[in-house]
Formats: sequence, structure tokens, C-alpha cells
Amino acid sequence: MAGSDGLSSQDRNLAKLLEFFGVSWRVATPQDLLTDHNVNGSSLRLLCSATHFSSLIADLDRDSKRAGQWRNQIHSAFVYAGEDSAALDKLVKTTRSLNNGPVTVSNKLPDFCGIMAGIQIAANDPEITSIFASPSGDESVEIISTVGGSIFLKQNYEGVPVFLCSGTKVIDIEHELPDGIFDVRRHVLEAIPPVLYIKWAFVSTSWVAPERSASLIIDDPLLRPTYGFVDYRELLSLMQRYKFSTNIAFIPWNWRRSDPVVTRLFRENPEYYSLSVHGCAHTQAEFGRDDSDYLHARAKQATEQMDRHETTTGIVHDRVMVFPQGVFSEAAMDVLKQTSLIAAVNNDTISSDRPPRTITIADVWDTAIMAYRNFPLFTRRYPWSGVENFAFDSLLGKPVIIVIHHDFCRDHCVQLIEFIKRLNALPCPLSWRSLSDLVRRSYRHRPLSENVTQVEMFGKELCLENLSGRTKQFLVRRRESMPSMINEVFAGNRNVSWENSDEGIQFAVEVRAGEKILIRLRYYELGEVESAEKLNYRARTMLRRYLCELRDNYIHKLSSSSSNGN
Repeated sequence: MAGSDGLSSQDRNLAKLLEFFGVSWRVATPQDLLTDHNVNGSSLRLLCSATHFSSLIADLDRDSKRAGQWRNQIHSAFVYAGEDSAALDKLVKTTRSLNNGPVTVSNKLPDFCGIMAGIQIAANDPEITSIFASPSGDESVEIISTVGGSIFLKQNYEGVPVFLCSGTKVIDIEHELPDGIFDVRRHVLEAIPPVLYIKWAFVSTSWVAPERSASLIIDDPLLRPTYGFVDYRELLSLMQRYKFSTNIAFIPWNWRRSDPVVTRLFRENPEYYSLSVHGCAHTQAEFGRDDSDYLHARAKQATEQMDRHETTTGIVHDRVMVFPQGVFSEAAMDVLKQTSLIAAVNNDTISSDRPPRTITIADVWDTAIMAYRNFPLFTRRYPWSGVENFAFDSLLGKPVIIVIHHDFCRDHCVQLIEFIKRLNALPCPLSWRSLSDLVRRSYRHRPLSENVTQVEMFGKELCLENLSGRTKQFLVRRRESMPSMINEVFAGNRNVSWENSDEGIQFAVEVRAGEKILIRLRYYELGEVESAEKLNYRARTMLRRYLCELRDNYIHKLSSSSSNGN
């Protein structure tokens, strides 16, 4: 059913996708689409249902003048099946399918498919109910196919590329995610085709990421020559050979316990090894409370202990929080925003608050989740999420962040290296970085003119690099619900004036040709708070840490040896 704007619910979903990627759009009827007033050449991109498209081409078949306008004015078209199967059958014959097996993205259109080209997806998508039956024509290209046939293909109509999707629905990015996790394997047909098309058709005007950043995080280990199945020297050799980097989510409570041999390894190899802040003492749900004084004390203690570790070892740590057990509250995000930390990274995206804030697909698709007091929460995944989910994250413009624990490094990291090789074999190369660098380079931009680029910033720090041969102006915006909390904005060592915008702040930075500059937001910090530890807290924390190390270093390794028959 069409709404007051003339759009069906699925057309409105397409409009939401266009707005998400920063693309302007308008509604046009088939009769009004092609006119002599469109003098911009082949600049129009058409997105519609099979019903509307069938009506349009029937009109073109009757009118040679309008057929000429079609060729001259339309760049391409994206057509989804909708509910009218008869209209789709006028374009390409379809057949019913109950196949829910693997789905393959073609590698025949690398410019269109990008990082998804050649990916095989272990799909569990209930929307895959029909396939195109033997599409005719030498110019037909299957883009996404199942065992039974194609579900997304490219054809030409009167010289214009038309991308046909057999799906009846387009994903609604305002839909709530009850578990806060988006799994593309359950949304192949309603998500991948429209996103591939939009990213291709509007490549010069939509939001894009400056690079495809990646980082591997290992949670918890001490900096000892070996921890559980992690052998730091062996892992370094593997990183050098297979081209990746590793961030250790380091528990600040362990700041006195790092081995000098291992810390030297980190200092001498910062392009491979880095440290982030893994809670404070890694006690149960320590950042899941709503007591701001308690949270401030834990955050202050964590940053102070990491600073002491940096002074003692010479390892400059990433000022990025990784929450213990994945548990965090909105109050914790509010407190962390007023510390020296620049972002948080987590698997879970639903806070511990009762009731928690609603998290939508759009929130999770964003470069970082900004729903929690505008302190950025970057999402990460375990390897068993599948390479397809990491590739889709990258297609959206998100960084690729993998998390493992020490046990994934058993058998000399065989599983890990196999997974890394698959990631590095993706058609668009990944740039492996420390978490700080990943946060600083995770933004999106789009050109406004030859010399002006608009940038959306997510972390509290942003690395801008002008790779062109001329000075450029960057108009930076950042979402912030309470701009009064911002004390200063710096571009390098220069203080930058900023102003409030509709959703946050904005400012302009001029960057010379070949120059790289670091943008920093400095918030007003919280006042002093009592952070003295009680004796029973220290005792409980010490017991917990040693028991965890006993489990990782002995129990896990012994059980692994037993299961291997050793």
C-alpha cells in the first residue's frame, strides 16, 4: 500500500537506504520520469519495484522518443520484485525455490561487487523463495546465485544496465535488532543487492570510507612469553609472514606484571603489536553499573594504571576501551566520554540498562554506534561469524575488527592463520592497524566540490590526510547531543573554532597537499573522585585474576592435550 508520498513501504525502505549513504532522491511517476527538462545527460538512477518498471518499459515500447530519452537520461536502474510476481515475470521468468543452501556473489563484476566479489555465503535467508529461470541474452550476468540459479542479475534494456533482484522486500534499516547483532546471512536478498547497487551507482556522491581498516584483538592475556596458547614471538613471526596486526586487550590491573622481554618485543614492533584498555580489574560487569561515581573511579583507575604501564614499559597504549564480558551501561559511556579514551570496541551492542536503548540496523551499520551519549562504540565479531559478515561490514564502510581468545591460537595458530588468509584474500585489500589508528581513520567522506570535502567524524580523534596535489578544505561534522561538554577542538597544535549544528558540531580544517593532520576533541573532564580500593576488593580481584590465569595456562591447555590424545 502506498503512503501519502506515493511510496510503498518497500520504496520507503529504499529511500532510507539512500539517505543513510548520503544520496539525495525524489519521487517520479513513470510518466514524469523522462522529460525534455532533464538536461543533465545520463545522470538519473532509477530504483523501483518490478510493477513500476514493467509499466515504464511498456510505455517506452510504445513511444520511440521516450525510448531515446531513456537511453540518454538514465544511468542505470535497480529493480526489486515486490509482491507482483506477474510483473517480474514480464521482465525475467522466475521459478519457485526452496533452496536455502550456499549463496555465491559473482566475481565477474568486480567494480560492482567490490569486496563482496567471489564471496560464498552460508545463507539462512527466508526471503530466498524464487529464482530467475535461465535468463536469456548474451549480456545477462548473474551477480548473486544459489545452487538452483540466479537471485540477482544484470541485464541491459535499450543500452541501459538494469539490476534485477528476485526479492520481494528491501531491508528496513530502522528495524530494531533485539540482540543488537546484524548477520548478513539472514538478510542476503533484502540487504546485499540494494547496498551493492547504491555503493556502485553513487560512488562519486555518496558517503565512503577512506580505507578498509582491520585489526585483530586478543582479549585478556598477560605480557609473558607465553599465555595460554599465545606465544608472542611465534605470533609476531606469523603476523610478519601473513600480513596482519594484533591488539592485546590488556587488563590494567596487571600493569606491574609484564615481562621485559615481551615488552621489548612490543616496543620494537608497533606496526604489529598494540595494547588497548580492557576494563579496569576485569571484575564482573564493572562497567555495567549506573553509579557514575563508581564508574568514574574505575575509569580513572584504569587510565592511571595504563599510564603507569606505559611509563614503566615504554609501550604507548591505544586509548580505546574494550569492555570485560562485553557489559556496559549508558552511564559508563557518558563517563568514558569525559576521559582521555577516544572510543570503545565491543561485541555486544545492547547496554545492561533496564530497559535498554533500542538499537536498529542503521545504528549497527554505521561506522560506529553513536546512540550511547555519542561516545563511539565500534563493533567487532568472532571468526565464526563468517568472512561474509566481515566483508559486508567493510562494504558498508565499517572497520573489520576480529576478536579471539587465547584458545583460538592452539595448534600454533592454524585456525587463526586460515581465517586471516581468507580475509586477506578478499578482492579489496585490508589495511591492518592498531586500534587507535583504526579509530582515527574510521570516518566517512564525500566530495562537495573539487577542493571541498565533507567528513563525518566518529571517534574523539580523526586523522585527515590530503593525498591530492592541492590544498583542500575539509568540513568536519560530528554527532553530539551535548555540545556544551566539548572544551576544545585541535587540528594538530592549532585550536579550531567550531559551531553547533542540527545534530552536533561542525568545523572547517584546511589541509595542504600531501599533509596529514590529527583532529582531537577535548571534553571537559570529570572532577576528582575517591578511588581508594578497599582491602577485600583487592583480595577478590587478585583471586579472580590468578584463577583466570590458572584456567588459561593450565586447565585449557591440559584439556586440549587430552582431546588430541596426547
